Order: sequence, then C-alpha cells, then structure tokens
Amino acid sequence: MSDTDSFIDEVTEEVRRDRLFLMLKRYGWIGAAAVLLIVGGASWREYSNAKAVGAAQDVGDKISAALASDAPETRAAALAEISADQAGAQAVVDFAQAAALVDAGEVEQAAALLDGIAQNGDLAQVYRDIAAFKSVTLQAETLAPEERRLRLETLAAAGGTMQFLASEQLALLDIEEGETEAALARLRDIAASAGVSRDLQERVSQVIVALGGSLDEAAQEG
Repeated sequence: MSDTDSFIDEVTEEVRRDRLFLMLKRYGWIGAAAVLLIVGGASWREYSNAKAVGAAQDVGDKISAALASDAPETRAAALAEISADQAGAQAVVDFAQAAALVDAGEVEQAAALLDGIAQNGDLAQVYRDIAAFKSVTLQAETLAPEERRLRLETLAAAGGTMQFLASEQLALLDIEEGETEAALARLRDIAASAGVSRDLQERVSQVIVALGGSLDEAAQEG
C-alpha cells in the first residue's frame, strides 16, 4: 500500500507540474505584461517628472534673462515671448510682464493681462484673486466707481484670499464718495478681524484716526 500511495503521490505531483506548466505557457504573458507595465509606468513617471523640472528650469532661466534689462519696455517685450506649458508657470510669466508694463507706463495693457489671469479657470483661485485685485487697483483712476465697487465686493467676500485688502480698498472708495461713517465701519471690521496682518492693522488704525474715529471703538466691536 505504501508503494501504491507513493506512486499515486508522484503521479499527482507530476500532473500538478504539467498543469502549472500549461498555465504558465498559456497565461504567463499576463504576468510578463504586468511587470512591463509596472516598470514602464515607473520609467514614464521619472521621464515626465524630469521633463517637467527641465521645462520649469527653462522658463525660469528665460524669465531671469528677460528681467536682466534695465528698460521696462525691453523686459515686457522679452517676457511676452516666453511660453510655458503649465498654467501656473505661464501665470508667473504674465505677472512679471504686467509689472514691466506698469513700469513702462502701459497700465491699460497690464490690466488686460491681469484680467486674463483672473479669468483663467485652469489656475488656482489664489492666482486669479491676486490678478483681479491688482487689475482693479491699477485702474483706480479710470474705472467707474460702480465697477470698482462691484469688483472689490466680489474679492472682499468672506474667506477670500484678498478679503481684507479688498475691504480696505472699499473703505477708501467710501471715503472718496464722502461716506465717512461707512468707511469707518468697514475699517473697524477689518481691525477687529482675526488673521489680519500687522501692516494692514497699522494702516487701518491710521486711517481710522485720520477720519476722527477711535481705535477703542474698533477694539470694543471686536
């Protein structure tokens, strides 16, 4: 019986090996393909990352070269020639070009460029808010007060990136229109808000005092 059992075990083991061989022969390509996909995917990620880093360095080098000129017109023209694949990188280029245009006295062109950034849905909201704020402040002398107020109120919405700076500009607009009490109320709200920078608090405090208001009132409202 022991010899029979041993023979049966050997036959069973042989059958198992044959089946495993057939399975590997039939489906082994799946494992090989999986290995190739894993290795290929890792290689592609490395290539993509290296390509992205190289592209960012190239854009950075071009920006540095463009900003080397002392003439703002030359800087603006050189920056206009730079094109980046990533929306964020292109926004950096456009911000730099807008600054050069302002230095060159081309405020209208700079504002148009900033408006383009503000309307680009591919960008993070922080980029868009900063661009919108810069645009409206650049056009303080040319935009109608109603348009300025509308844009600033949008940026001054609670939780926005430019909430407090936009509120400060709205207070200045109130002052321009003779609405002193409205300006004071807005400035006191800013002064009493958490998360306001020290520089902004100091500016707001100075304006409150200049308007005849009291810092104690702002503290009490907070």
